[in-house]
Amino acid sequence: MTKRIRRKYDREFKIEAVKLVTERGTSVAEAARNLGIHENLLRTWKNKYLEDTADSFPGKGHLKPQDEQLRRLKKELADVAEERDILKKALAIFSKEPK
Repeated sequence: MTKRIRRKYDREFKIEAVKLVTERGTSVAEAARNLGIHENLLRTWKNKYLEDTADSFPGKGHLKPQDEQLRRLKKELADVAEERDILKKALAIFSKEPK
């Protein structure tokens, strides 16, 4: 049994492939055939590119700037909430009157 190798495409390749379809008027099927990729893959790239041209295809492990900011803010909120809870517990411990 042979193992399929997953091909990876860089951001520039994806953008140029989409531009073949959007700017040059080549059909998706023809462009996909010429590039050696599946039509559905090119359609997916096209939809993602048209959805958000500037921030499309950020790369594996990278987020769009808005998503990165949201992730950072959520982490910061969780850290502050944890600090608050620790301080509450410390206050409760130290405010008890000795017997």
